[in-house]
Amino acid sequence: MIEPHTPRSLIVTLYGAYGRSPGNAPLAVAELVRLLGAVGVDPPAVRSAVSRLKRRGLLTAARTEAGAAGYALSDDARQLLDDGDRRIYRHPDPRVGDGWVLAVFSVPESERHKRHLLRSRLARLGFGTAAPGVWIAPAGLYEETRHTLERLELAPYVELFRGTHLGFAATEESVARWWDLDALDALHAAFLARHEPVLRDWEGRPDHAPEPRAAYRDYLLALDSWRRVPYADPGLPPELLPKEWRGGRSAEVFGLLHERLRDAGAAFVHG
Repeated sequence: MIEPHTPRSLIVTLYGAYGRSPGNAPLAVAELVRLLGAVGVDPPAVRSAVSRLKRRGLLTAARTEAGAAGYALSDDARQLLDDGDRRIYRHPDPRVGDGWVLAVFSVPESERHKRHLLRSRLARLGFGTAAPGVWIAPAGLYEETRHTLERLELAPYVELFRGTHLGFAATEESVARWWDLDALDALHAAFLARHEPVLRDWEGRPDHAPEPRAAYRDYLLALDSWRRVPYADPGLPPELLPKEWRGGRSAEVFGLLHERLRDAGAAFVHG
């Protein structure tokens, strides 16, 4: 997964937050330079990152309505971002009774490179490892998993199942084996360390409309940090997690920043 606050990551975050018009209108290169400059990315880095995203098939060259050179999202990129919305902006209330989705795969030795790709993608979707070749996630991730495997042409190697954990170990103990909960909690802690002070700063300001450029900057950086968190943490039922779990608070902080800053930042993007 792209690390947060790299030029490529920020461009993807920008399109996800503000670049999906109904007609998939492109963003002009000059606008990309302006908008990324507001979060500290210089023009050569913007152009280099756009070129790499184009080569990866996420952006396509297009002219804006005014005739300027620009870039629009590819169909695959729009599907990727639409799937991401359900993960990034969700308000999950998972319960043990919701069950699990299991991914069981078998890849011929002649195509073992796809075995690595499968493992990598399932891990990026937030799956834990129940056994060799058996990956597990909360059942609510089924649709996104299916879209991802189809998009990457990996579906022929995988069978997906819905199920209930019946033992033999307690589910809470098993979850602690299937996922590295300490690493996930540390990811939430890192998000809080970076962005909870930003929220406190905004909450301490007079209660009037935020200044658009500052709102845009702080929102884009928060979203860029946050969007990788719910992919690592798939949204496990609270009763299966440690009592001091920080995932709830980090989701709350992002939600409050989104509510306060997203629309105010749009005024800077479209102004």
